[in-house]
Amino acid sequence: MKYNFTDLIDRNHKDAIAAEEIPYENVQVKEGFSKIPMWVADMSFATVPGVPQKIIERTSHPLYGYFNPKDEYYDAIIRWQENRHGVQGLTRECIGYENGVLGGVVSALNVYCSKGDKVLLHSPTYIGFTKSLENNGYHIVHSPLKKDKEGIWRMDFEDMEKKLRDEHIHATVFCSPHNPCGRVWERWELEKAMELFAKYDVMVVADEIWSDIILDGRKHIPLQTVSEDAKMRTVALYAPSKTFNLAGLIGSYHIIYNPRIRDRVRKESSLSHYNSMNVLSMYALLGAYSPEGEEWTDELCEVLTENIDYAYEYITKNFEGVSVSKAQGTYMLLLDCSEWCEKHHLTIDEVQRAGVEVGVIWQDGRPFHSPCGIRMNLALPGTMLKEAMERLHKYVFI
Repeated sequence: MKYNFTDLIDRNHKDAIAAEEIPYENVQVKEGFSKIPMWVADMSFATVPGVPQKIIERTSHPLYGYFNPKDEYYDAIIRWQENRHGVQGLTRECIGYENGVLGGVVSALNVYCSKGDKVLLHSPTYIGFTKSLENNGYHIVHSPLKKDKEGIWRMDFEDMEKKLRDEHIHATVFCSPHNPCGRVWERWELEKAMELFAKYDVMVVADEIWSDIILDGRKHIPLQTVSEDAKMRTVALYAPSKTFNLAGLIGSYHIIYNPRIRDRVRKESSLSHYNSMNVLSMYALLGAYSPEGEEWTDELCEVLTENIDYAYEYITKNFEGVSVSKAQGTYMLLLDCSEWCEKHHLTIDEVQRAGVEVGVIWQDGRPFHSPCGIRMNLALPGTMLKEAMERLHKYVFI
């Protein structure tokens, strides 16, 4: 490979909660074990070289005053969406800055809804959706995803329709690819979901932040490309942060084709007077959304596919009673430990604690509405992943 996805980079004292914090109270890593960060969605890989190059180039000039986004910023997004996802006809008027995807979700819902309205989400559910919606006065109605005979997570369209109809729901947050289940939705699934949303006049907020991290040769289909109706009833949200490890720089963007919705979302996003771009995040996007960034992303997806395959096969073979569906996108796995816990008379808290004590810093699945689940981040060098699996086999799932 041209780019380096094997180095073990020391992130201690470099402003990285992934490496420095443990997301559990009163649990410590035992002496003799190193920390292996496998929880928050933050990769252990260095970003594409063009990102720091662009930032360093800009910071070499000693003035950082007020600015407007460069034409190159919009051109880079348009080119990226066309090259990576086949999007045609996107113009700069449809692109708007958001400090973060979750803030964009809330701004869109504030346009679509009144406080106290019900919003449909699939479960398991990204914890960020739960916190941001509840904090802003919305009531979440969950439609559980179900595994088919092949262990693939699927939407339950009958349940979705029943809840849209009976609960009088007119807004949904749709995660594509899905976090934490790792589904890359097929076109027929997206078409069927959008038919339901059109039937019940449901406005859609699509979180597509994971759209670049597609595994095993699959293809991400932007929800707005499914139909003309989908294009006009959907606010789509993107960011380079997941793909290129830029979360600490802050910066995402929306794509809205419907001019009436676009104007209202922009107004809503502006009301706090805090939704403004950082000049360095603009240059980071320019370094990321480049020909080099495309090449780097292709290699990243190869590495992540290998990691997902390895972990899935290892868990399936060695952790009897632990159920896992192979992710098709993202770099997360969601483990269901229900059978293991029942067989060994252990609680999920005890299982999670045992992993952390041997340095495997994973994430409680319950806030994601996975009752006996654990979310694992596999975006780390292969040697670290293998070490983590061996520790779990030797000390936890024994």
